[in-house]
Amino acid sequence: MGYELTVEGLRDLAEGAAVLGTGGGGDPYIGRLLVEQQLHAGRGIRVIGVDELPDDALVLPSAMMGAPTVFVEKAPSGAGNVIALRALERHLGRTAAATMPIECGGINSMMPLLLGAQTGLPVVDADGMGRAFPELQMETFAVYGVPGSPMSIASDHGDSGIIDAVDNRRMERLARAMTVEMGGAAYICDYPMDAATVRRTAIPGTLSLAMKLGAALRVARAEHADPFERLSEALAGTIYTHGIVLFTGKVVDVDRRTTGGFARGTVTLAANDDPADEMVITFQNEHLIARRGGRVAAIVPDLICTLNSETGRPVTTEALAYGQRLAVYAISTPGLMRTPEALACFGPEAFGLSEPYVPVEQLTGEPSPSPA
Repeated sequence: MGYELTVEGLRDLAEGAAVLGTGGGGDPYIGRLLVEQQLHAGRGIRVIGVDELPDDALVLPSAMMGAPTVFVEKAPSGAGNVIALRALERHLGRTAAATMPIECGGINSMMPLLLGAQTGLPVVDADGMGRAFPELQMETFAVYGVPGSPMSIASDHGDSGIIDAVDNRRMERLARAMTVEMGGAAYICDYPMDAATVRRTAIPGTLSLAMKLGAALRVARAEHADPFERLSEALAGTIYTHGIVLFTGKVVDVDRRTTGGFARGTVTLAANDDPADEMVITFQNEHLIARRGGRVAAIVPDLICTLNSETGRPVTTEALAYGQRLAVYAISTPGLMRTPEALACFGPEAFGLSEPYVPVEQLTGEPSPSPA
């Protein structure tokens, strides 16, 4: 059953989404403030299960596109959100029945909620990544046969356009170029589909999962409990099944640059009890691979999260800084994201990594419980 989003629920959702953003996806804080402003103005946001829509209902996923570092320098206003939606509706000659996230991690957990408040559309509790990924073709929608275009793209200045690409990878390249020209950040609606297709291709319940993770961290801080134990307890019985602390230490080096519309680089952490023991994480907006002593500790598409070692608060790639005390926390992805077809789309090879995918529970030797 659906529910009305409250301010407290929104805050929990934003923090949980930052965890699922795996270092990327953009800090949801800015998006949360935009949504909170709508709630304080008396506008409602209804989150629904996809089963609440008829099969032929049109769902238009919405998001922001660009390098997370850009949002730090210039906060989005949210105006382009509605512009992108209306542009795609006009192009399709149909009105959307709902919107939904293309990714549940980071700021893109917030943009569909903002759009729901701005337009009155319900927001489907599901997404196409189960985390955050840096490129538009890296969607379970795409893996299971949904074309991403026609898609719309808009800026806060009122610019808009339609991209009708020959394939999803080409769509990403064209949209990335337009995003750069729009100042490094843009609003998009893509993967237009009916509710029956959403049911077949989306990862269900991810907004509610993010809210559950955020609530677990909030309560852990209030009770002075171990935030990582609480995260693992919250994940147990879900389709994610498994969470574990891989490493705890201090940031001793950050190599970060914004290029081609992405934040790329590495962060190096030294263990608290042995400075010679280091973990190096490579990222492209999101964390892709964690190596300890040159050996793989976790690899995409499993989630690699950098969290404050005392509070569990997520630290995004654009906020990484020398001296931070962090825990590297890994989460196993749902089975839908581990099929050969999914790994071909957003597994290690898709990012130019030579290492093969090995599930994090196998790398850590931990048992993998079954979802409830």
